[in-house]
Amino acid sequence: MTSQLKPISRFPWFWFGTAGVFLLSVLLRFWGLGRFNTLVFDEVYFAKFASGYLNEIPLFEGHPPLSTYLIALGIWIATHTPIGDGDLRNGLTGLVLSPLSYRWFNALTGSLIPLVVVAIAHQLSDRRSFALIAGLFAAVDGLFLVESRYALINVYLVIFGLLGQLFLIMALKIQSYRRWLRLAIAGAFFGASVAVKWNGLGFLLGAYLTWSAAWVLQWINQFFPKAFSPKATYQTALEHLTQLKLWHILPNLALIPFLIYYVSWIPFIRLDPSTNFWQWQSTILEYHGRVGGMDAHPYCSPWYTWPLMIRPVAYFYKATQTASEPVPVMGPPLPEGTGTVIYDVHAIGNPILWWFSTAALILLIGVLLYRTWKWLAAPRIKPSSSTSPAPPPLPPFLRSHPSPAPYLITLYLLLNYAANWLPWAKVTRCVFIYHYMGASVFGLLAIAYLSDRWLWHPQVGFRAAGMTAIFLIALAFVFWLPLYLGLPLSVEGLELRRWFESWI
Repeated sequence: MTSQLKPISRFPWFWFGTAGVFLLSVLLRFWGLGRFNTLVFDEVYFAKFASGYLNEIPLFEGHPPLSTYLIALGIWIATHTPIGDGDLRNGLTGLVLSPLSYRWFNALTGSLIPLVVVAIAHQLSDRRSFALIAGLFAAVDGLFLVESRYALINVYLVIFGLLGQLFLIMALKIQSYRRWLRLAIAGAFFGASVAVKWNGLGFLLGAYLTWSAAWVLQWINQFFPKAFSPKATYQTALEHLTQLKLWHILPNLALIPFLIYYVSWIPFIRLDPSTNFWQWQSTILEYHGRVGGMDAHPYCSPWYTWPLMIRPVAYFYKATQTASEPVPVMGPPLPEGTGTVIYDVHAIGNPILWWFSTAALILLIGVLLYRTWKWLAAPRIKPSSSTSPAPPPLPPFLRSHPSPAPYLITLYLLLNYAANWLPWAKVTRCVFIYHYMGASVFGLLAIAYLSDRWLWHPQVGFRAAGMTAIFLIALAFVFWLPLYLGLPLSVEGLELRRWFESWI
């Protein structure tokens, strides 16, 4: 009798895994979302700006207005649906709202970011295990979780920038009008990222750098045929990148982003017709010039400290006795005699994930330096030669399953990481660790990429390293979860999670 069971290879485990990552992300971002019936950190600005917009009062926020529209849209939907119902309300934004009203749209947006990361990883390598690991890491990063649970704006910048990257990669795999359509969509998302914050330009800069690097590598191959990379392994992906000509780039990745950015200002300017687009650009520039240097705020942190997560930011802190006046918290009452209870929401990344990501990026830089040194040391080949030298072997930690263009994936991750991080070196105003969010995505993609290769490595030691990395990242997330969700902690429990004095 023929078995009715499908072969295990046909089981849609990738789609179930992706759904699991999304479900985890949703649960983490929505559970207890209204816990603090107040304004947390920069909600005192952005939630108020959004409420002001609904009251047709243009309030300048120091950034382009797209995020204001989105938070305002969330508030409007909540007030016309059961989302905004409930006894827990406050009038701190200028409107009497439940905290869910001005937070739920951020939570939904943040829940979608891991799915976009899954899609980018899969488009880069066609490795489903790599994609799922990357999505899991995005779901359990603490800073992304905290930013998703409050009416803040960085999740909008990141998701639009990542969607621009995704559609750009997707455009490389098709031809004709569909390529133009996907490039146009990519340009629109890049423009939307800039319309949230100017540092959204980092995602667009990463696209330019990746495209330029592909042309440089092809130019090298023309002068030294087969010396840089064997065709069967790398050149196909390289040819896809260099199929994008200047007439693809200028309209889709220059004109369209600017138009989206320009159009995003129209509703805001209509509230104050005495102003114009260029005036507001000058106003933003002047605003950032007035913010002050690194001593302007106790949580300012230099750009070079972010990869090591030296100075996270406290978004909410309240210590209380159970018998004292209660904190504006929604949840079950604490038992009598509990003593001092601390509610602390810290914008702190998953420490193990961040440190491993930094180590992974250093390893990948070593990969490119190793490949460059091998290429420079190899004998040059005459164009007329019918033979070519064997390519140098991959470093041990990159040897595993067959993978398309490991060096190009490495180059893509490093260039986009640098594009979103290194420009901050020239910024003199006070900056915070959340400005690192755009770059950190490519860091977590780097450690996910290495973890995936190690899981499939022929040597047991590497497979154990891959499993250990994933386990420690998940364990660290659970350990620091009370700081992400603002769960009640004892003084001892809080100190146990403050590993360094700079984390206070």
